[in-house]
Amino acid sequence: MEILTLRLAKAVALVALVATVSACGLPRSGPTKKEIFAGSVQKEGDAFIVTVNDHVTRATSVVPALGFSKAFKNAGKLGSDTIRPGDTLAISIWENVDNGILTTGGAPAALSDVQVDSGGMIFIPYAGRIRAAGNTPDSLRRIITEKLDAQTPDPQVLVRRLAGDGATVSIIGGVGGQGVYPIERPTSTLATMLAKAGGVVIEPKVAQITVIRGKLRGKIWFQDLFSNPELDIALRGGDRILVQEDTRTFTAMGATGSQNRIPFRTQTLSALEAIAQVGGLSTNTADPTGVFIMRNEPEDIAKTVLGRDDIKGPQRIAYVLDLTEPNGIFMARDFVIRDGDTVYVTEAPFVQWNKVLSALTGTLTSANAVNNLTGKPLN
Repeated sequence: MEILTLRLAKAVALVALVATVSACGLPRSGPTKKEIFAGSVQKEGDAFIVTVNDHVTRATSVVPALGFSKAFKNAGKLGSDTIRPGDTLAISIWENVDNGILTTGGAPAALSDVQVDSGGMIFIPYAGRIRAAGNTPDSLRRIITEKLDAQTPDPQVLVRRLAGDGATVSIIGGVGGQGVYPIERPTSTLATMLAKAGGVVIEPKVAQITVIRGKLRGKIWFQDLFSNPELDIALRGGDRILVQEDTRTFTAMGATGSQNRIPFRTQTLSALEAIAQVGGLSTNTADPTGVFIMRNEPEDIAKTVLGRDDIKGPQRIAYVLDLTEPNGIFMARDFVIRDGDTVYVTEAPFVQWNKVLSALTGTLTSANAVNNLTGKPLN
């Protein structure tokens, strides 16, 4: 009887000790699957828990489209001989007299480096201020000739456009040579201008091209520039071109190969690819039935996913994947990860129990060590 009582007392003490150790807050990578479900709207929490299925993957596979507006696409190419504000001209004038108003001894009057001002005007002696911008060198020649014809008999005029500084673009970011480049006949479109700047030097799969034109802004994927000819837009003076790597990221936490903020490496990224990108699930701790993708879902998508019309504003939604289901891997392959998502993998239930046993074993071992050192049992 005493032996039975002693064994019962030891069992009670063991249970009490396990409960005590558990209550001490053992280390872990985050909330359990049960705790996440406890925080759902269905249980008076503030987040919806949604199991991923075909309906959900279709409703959430919204990737922000990149492209140029019609204002960019419909802009025609600039003529390489059109004079613009900021251009530099060389003007030569011959007069049909020995001593003219501008020439002497039959030599032409050479007006080099004539700058077209910001208003598009130039000044020619005896002809006055003349609008140059918008004209070709030949049309400007005829205008100057008409102006001088009343001052000197049969003037002959030659106009040449020296530099295209009035129509330049600036290119910065991930290109071979950042700088300011003139728009010329071989570099009148986006693709040819990028080639002029040394090409894109970052990973093409995640390279994005942004063109800023006044208040307009357009962004495309670098790879789309060559698969869609309509994106090879004509450039305009003052355009700013930025080449940069995709800035989208997701956060990986829990029982994964690594816990970190991870950049996107492709234009689209599935949940399965995201898990693989961080080293997969931890074989020692992960619960494959508790893979969560957490995000703030826009109102329109949340309504579709939840099948409710009373949704107002963005909603916190935790999508859960069960990789042990027959279609679990397929669902993970089809579910699209978006910028700012958190991919969280819960620990398997036995992991916490093992931690309790390890802590308990360690506690008993320490007690025995003290007992051996003192030679007395601990009370």
